[in-house]
Amino acid sequence: MTATVDAAAVEAAAERLAGVVVRSPLELNERLSARTGAQVWLKREDLQVVRSYKVRGAYNLMAQLDQSQRAAGVVCASAGNHGQGLAFACNALGLTGRVYLPRTTPRQKRDRISQLGGDNVEILIVGDTYDEAAVAAGNDARRTGATLVPAFDHASTIAGQGTVILESFEQLGRVPDVVVVPVGGGGLLAGALAWLSERHPGVRVVGVEPAGAACMAAAVTAGAPVELSDIDTFVDGAAVKCAGDVTYPIVRDAGPELVAVDEGRVCIEMLELYQSDGVIAEPAGALAPAALGDVIDIAPGSTVLVILSGGNNDVSRYAEIVERALVHEGRKHYFLVDFPQEPGALRRFLDEVLGPEDDITLFEYVKRSNREIGPALVGIELGSADDLDPLLERMEHAPVQFELVPADSPLFRFLL
Repeated sequence: MTATVDAAAVEAAAERLAGVVVRSPLELNERLSARTGAQVWLKREDLQVVRSYKVRGAYNLMAQLDQSQRAAGVVCASAGNHGQGLAFACNALGLTGRVYLPRTTPRQKRDRISQLGGDNVEILIVGDTYDEAAVAAGNDARRTGATLVPAFDHASTIAGQGTVILESFEQLGRVPDVVVVPVGGGGLLAGALAWLSERHPGVRVVGVEPAGAACMAAAVTAGAPVELSDIDTFVDGAAVKCAGDVTYPIVRDAGPELVAVDEGRVCIEMLELYQSDGVIAEPAGALAPAALGDVIDIAPGSTVLVILSGGNNDVSRYAEIVERALVHEGRKHYFLVDFPQEPGALRRFLDEVLGPEDDITLFEYVKRSNREIGPALVGIELGSADDLDPLLERMEHAPVQFELVPADSPLFRFLL
């Protein structure tokens, strides 16, 4: 497949999308501006017609199908947002389609695909990752003759997604110094680069990947797309094992900065967006703003355009989001504690070990056959990350044996 995306293709996509998708707001964010000393503008694609930018690429591709292709229908793989875009486009264009989703897709996204697609769209659940769903969607297209609508790895998808940047520049009314874009398979980044490389080549472009799924950086390092052996699927909208064959050369040739953000930092940003700005962002939506300040150096006084890519977050995930944020901040820790089997052992632990701002958030106690000690899994939330060393010192002097469960332990995966 040859990459044929240029600025003209992005501009043609913008004309095709006019009156179909929402011209999402561009808003100055005071919190992020204060954090960086720059003027930070958020492109609110969470307020898009399907609450993410993915509708742009899906509709742009599908609107160009001929009559025989439309009659055969369409099929796609998605982590959730692209499937919503395809569902919306199916209804708008009168097409039928099938959407393959991994099991990790949040219920909220599945329900939205059903609502947007109605009787025109069928949902199929396959595998645990986007890449497994993509294999199933490809097999479906070959078997049925339906048109495959890639989530990122197609020239028309890339051009449609690139309209986010074109539209943002029009709204801003001037050329920003920095553009910060979230990266999964690279469709949005490639679309941005295809347009910017021709129209505004002097703009600094930063692509932000989740640390647990940094497939584009891996491709750049290897000189070709490579499949990651394991990924963290928490940032589901950007959890891709392998960069695209079409997106990668565009990114390689343009040479943007690529950075990775820890999933815990993404959670902190999600909570700050919600509590400070009243913005409900999904993990991939918070990915780009999460990099400001800590990961990306921004010159004070510069103008920064940041793409907040989506807001399809399931409210049931907030418990995990808070948990990951606390762990990342160093305020949540887990211990394996052997308590002496004698009256008052737990009370002494509470009185002598816990600090005034510390709280037990998990206590799983199992009395085994050993009559001398009883093991427990204890989760402790600290008032401050600086309280950990004093806590460990008090535990050393307490009549218990303990082991801190490190964040990279296999056991830790069962806790988050």
